[in-house]
Amino acid sequence: MNTLISIITPMYNSEKYIEETIISVINQTYQNWEMIIVDDNSNDNSIKIVNKFKNEKRIRLIKTNNNNGAAVTRNIAINNSTGRFIAFLDSDDLWDENKLMIQINHLIENDIAFSFTKYDRVSENGFKMNGKRQFNLEPSFNFLISNCVIGCLTVMLDKEKCGEINFPLIKKRQDHGLWLTLYQNGIKPYGINKYLAKYRVRNNSISSNKFYASIYQWKLYREIMKFNFFPSIKYIIIYLITGIKNRI
Repeated sequence: MNTLISIITPMYNSEKYIEETIISVINQTYQNWEMIIVDDNSNDNSIKIVNKFKNEKRIRLIKTNNNNGAAVTRNIAINNSTGRFIAFLDSDDLWDENKLMIQINHLIENDIAFSFTKYDRVSENGFKMNGKRQFNLEPSFNFLISNCVIGCLTVMLDKEKCGEINFPLIKKRQDHGLWLTLYQNGIKPYGINKYLAKYRVRNNSISSNKFYASIYQWKLYREIMKFNFFPSIKYIIIYLITGIKNRI
């Protein structure tokens, strides 16, 4: 198997992390990849650091003139991708060196379109954080509604099987929205029971604050998925309880 994998990387003010992220891609045992970095109008040295890798022809940098958010920048990268497979890696996260090799083999050997793996949560300084997250190798749609066990940095999709792939245009939880939409379209996710990525929890981020995250989760249920009011109440309660358990 030597099919091209397109790596989708939105970037905004990631000067502290982007070099390490890029190196984790360069060090992959599977080498047929392209990395499409879309800078979301950063005002730090992120672009300068990416340009240090200008001799690496597999890395492409696209600049935007406005700060559009992760959903728009990911969609720009997807629309500029040329690989059959796409994988997602934010500009502060990291991969195990065997991540792409294990995952593309998993997709091909099992004839599936949607694969994800386990991941560790690490601090801004890269130290592993406590807490066991739920993991389900074959989550049902109903389970996935309130339990987003699928980390974006772990996902690989087969574009030929999935068809059009676009993140919903909301500020947060757009990845959860995409997974649910794909599931509704008959694309079921299948997990790999291995830790192949590291998700960096940055201080003061929306995703690290469960209260603010729940606001965007509610918007996902009501505005993107168009769920009715009372089912949305049930889902958000389960979501909050699950989030508390994951951090104990």
